[in-house]
Amino acid sequence: MTSTNVPRPPAWQVLGGLGVAVLSAAAWFGWMGWDTEYDVDPVTQVSSGPYEVWQVLGCGATLLLVLVGALLTGVRAAVACAAMTLAFTAAWTATAATSDGGGLFVVGGVLVLIGLATATTVVAVVTEQLRRRPAAR
Repeated sequence: MTSTNVPRPPAWQVLGGLGVAVLSAAAWFGWMGWDTEYDVDPVTQVSSGPYEVWQVLGCGATLLLVLVGALLTGVRAAVACAAMTLAFTAAWTATAATSDGGGLFVVGGVLVLIGLATATTVVAVVTEQLRRRPAAR
């Protein structure tokens, strides 16, 4: 039995969940939460943004590393997925609520919640399947 298969105590789950939550919120604020400026093309007057591709990719890669790392160190999938989904959604919503006067941030928050819940579940299932695969000799 490898160290990743050893059942972890409840305290590990709590601390792991808190770690995932903090790192997930930090990923939002570090990669994207600070950028609120839209770019307007001077010719077409079409606006884009506020995020650049590199920010979204960096944030996604960070979340992926945090989740897979948590799973491989023994944090249960349900704990890690819930912690990431709720913390990231809360961070996103807190930022969006301050800049949205029309209340559409609620719709965006629900979409972030659903999207991240789905993505974390898929990553957890794939990670578990890869972990259980017999090693090639």
